[in-house]
Amino acid sequence: MTNQQITLIRGLGLVAAISVIIGNVIGTGVFLKARVMTCNVGSPSFVLLAWVAAGLLSLAGALTYAELTAMMPRAGGAYVFLREAYGRVWSFLFGWMQIFVGRTGSQAALAVGFSIFLNDLLGGKLRQVLYANNIGSYQFEITNLQLIAVALIALVTLLNCASVSVSGQIAMVLTFVKIALVIAVGLGAFLLADGSFANFGATSASGVCQGVNANVHFGAAEYSFVGGFAAAMLAALWGYDGWDNLSFVAGEVKNPNRNIPLAIIGSTVLVILLYVFVNAAYFYVLSPEAVASVSKDSSVAREVAVRFLGAGAISLMTAGLLASSLGSLPTSILSGSRVPFAMAQDGLFFKGLSKISTRTRVPVRALILQGVWASLLALSGSFDTLTDYVVFAMWIFYAVTTATIFVFRRKYPEMERPYRAFGYPVVPILFLLVATWLLVTTIINSPVQSFIGIILILLGLPIYYYLSKQNQALPENENEPQ
Repeated sequence: MTNQQITLIRGLGLVAAISVIIGNVIGTGVFLKARVMTCNVGSPSFVLLAWVAAGLLSLAGALTYAELTAMMPRAGGAYVFLREAYGRVWSFLFGWMQIFVGRTGSQAALAVGFSIFLNDLLGGKLRQVLYANNIGSYQFEITNLQLIAVALIALVTLLNCASVSVSGQIAMVLTFVKIALVIAVGLGAFLLADGSFANFGATSASGVCQGVNANVHFGAAEYSFVGGFAAAMLAALWGYDGWDNLSFVAGEVKNPNRNIPLAIIGSTVLVILLYVFVNAAYFYVLSPEAVASVSKDSSVAREVAVRFLGAGAISLMTAGLLASSLGSLPTSILSGSRVPFAMAQDGLFFKGLSKISTRTRVPVRALILQGVWASLLALSGSFDTLTDYVVFAMWIFYAVTTATIFVFRRKYPEMERPYRAFGYPVVPILFLLVATWLLVTTIINSPVQSFIGIILILLGLPIYYYLSKQNQALPENENEPQ
């Protein structure tokens, strides 16, 4: 059998498909973002409103993505939608951003986060500096923690090389662990802790708010509520990031016409409910001032757990955060590798990455390339900065991808749509308006970070034109859906 005859296998059922999304969405954000969000908006009610608003925005995007993914259930997700709607340049830039820093930077951050939590669990005994050097004003060092992160990336990449069904089963187990952790913290806070609903009427004006910029710091002279609420929403959106994850592996979902819309919409609604529930539990136990004063190196969830479990909760919550960061890595590696695979199939990336294993029916070479680059980012020590920059860039593509629904409705009205986006055209229009507002506000509040994100995307243009010249036999546009 030639490689051209080998195809991806549809090995993900409905539960596994939901797990791919939730397993990537619920990471450490829900446990760590309450502090900075409280500093941004000042009161529990506005924090919860920011979580709901960000969740509804993600749901609006998910409703649109559900139609697009069910209509074109092929590996690559947004890469495919952008290619079919706007041509190969836009799809390449999206894929470049995902490969260069979006997915791989996130994977590096998750792996290093795992090693940091493991070090905390073992009392700080793991961290040893193996190499250190000053590069200009930047101090570069390699520690045992980074090597543990690289080893974890290698292990999870190897597991993803086994088969998509194995990856789906791992995702299901770890997703159930994450959901159980969120519910346990929330129930423990409401049922076992000595809390008060009076906390919901207080503010964080006297909170420490370590490391929070003055223009988005509630109570500061430079504070603007609009900017503060936008910052809180962006923090919450990081906690929801991954709602589009299933679109990348759509070519491997069983019964895609039914399971893809159910998985995308159902998982997004479930995550919104979990996030609002556990954040309400935080404020039941801790005042807004106490939440805002939690150290940036600690977790609000851990501080809450200490109130109803005692000092033993420190180790317990650290173990939970360890499991949560570990749980996001397999699904991120699974879905992320399908982007270079789809690009290689189009002749927009190195041809060898389009090869599928004859035994496991997964794109092993794409997985290995992704793992190597994620490992380099983990070793570089710069992955946190890169992922901060790319949040802005990712939302540019979320908006541009959502807009493809209007292109497809106009150009291909006869195309089969097993699921039609709820509330069309109002829901996708609202998504685009709010996304645009967030992007503009981010440019105003963080211009350097925003423009570096744009520059990182544009760095892909010379790579695109080089690869296009190497593959001139391929048509310049592939605008007809297959």
